Amino acid sequence: MSVVTDPKTGLIDGPVHDRLAALSRARGWYGWAGYAAPSVLDTVEFEYFALRNQCALFDISPMHKYRLTGPDATAVLNRLVTRDVTRIRPGRVGYAVWCDEEGMVIDDGTLFRLGAQDWRLCCQEPMLTWLIEAAWGFDAEVRDESDTLAGLALQGPTAFAVLEAAGWDVAALRPFDHAGLGEVMISRTGFTGDLGYEIWMPWADATAVWDRLWAAGGPWGLRAIGYAALNIARIEAGFLTAGVDFQPVHATERLHRGKTPFELGLGRMVDMTKGHFNGRRALAKARPRSLLMRVDVEGFKPAQGALVYHRKRREVGHVTSGVWSPTAKRNIALAHVALPWATRTPPDLWAEIYTLEEGRWDTRMARLTPVEGAFFAPQRARATPPGRT
Repeated sequence: MSVVTDPKTGLIDGPVHDRLAALSRARGWYGWAGYAAPSVLDTVEFEYFALRNQCALFDISPMHKYRLTGPDATAVLNRLVTRDVTRIRPGRVGYAVWCDEEGMVIDDGTLFRLGAQDWRLCCQEPMLTWLIEAAWGFDAEVRDESDTLAGLALQGPTAFAVLEAAGWDVAALRPFDHAGLGEVMISRTGFTGDLGYEIWMPWADATAVWDRLWAAGGPWGLRAIGYAALNIARIEAGFLTAGVDFQPVHATERLHRGKTPFELGLGRMVDMTKGHFNGRRALAKARPRSLLMRVDVEGFKPAQGALVYHRKRREVGHVTSGVWSPTAKRNIALAHVALPWATRTPPDLWAEIYTLEEGRWDTRMARLTPVEGAFFAPQRARATPPGRT
């Protein structure tokens, strides 16, 4: 018996890998859904300030993408997610979360309504088997488009100008709109909280679209970025990342480690009036155990991974994401804090931050101040038509 092995093992190249590899000075790569994705191409600082002051291009093709079509496609999604998807009109995009039967969040993602009974779901975790199970008994088809549909995120204050220079008229797109423009679909969406767009196209066309954007973006300061810079921006926007700010319940290693939408600050995404959906009975009786909070951190040392204490004595939580915000000029973080300490006034919460200085670990207690809303929310992200700078 002979065994044939594939010499190509390890991470897979994405649709624009050649372009990214040519720009990669740092040679910093990580695995995203089996693909080689850049964590940093040049320097994190260079890429971050390009994103906030000019515009940046980030490959989102490794994201999981699923198409749901058929007479019952809308009913399947309304049975699956916690919000009422019938309120999302064709041509619009909606944020959604979905839960298991115990009301614990499985994942979050964006729902693109392409037609009356035509939807696309984009998310972080692989969901094909879960979607197929959810569609059982319905007249609906679920197709995995993860490896056939590519995506590029164009984000930053000059993003509109770059698309305009590339020949795509998106002036009428409002936040969370999408439209087909020739060979691509463009949505006014993103993971940065800034003015931005996502361009969707067949996998084989991604390089040509990248080149078109790159040629148009030179005068507008377009740069390619990796995830490290994007991560700073998404924390500034207060956005959650699966596997970091919450553990998808299907991926937890211990019982009761999942989180409900209420514990993630996503109670607005739960519509108890729309009829039955997965996890509804559990959520109707749910009593939150903790709350994911946005907080300012005293000082300038990032609190990533720090434990949270009440009155510097009782351990009541931990920081999931923490960074010094170069734009807001604040030390910011997202933190899970147990109830009732998360809602006490005054909160009297502290983070125990460890720092490595000259080969020696030091610790300090930094006061945490709760914050409502995003840490950074520029007006340009909502302006329609948007500005060019």
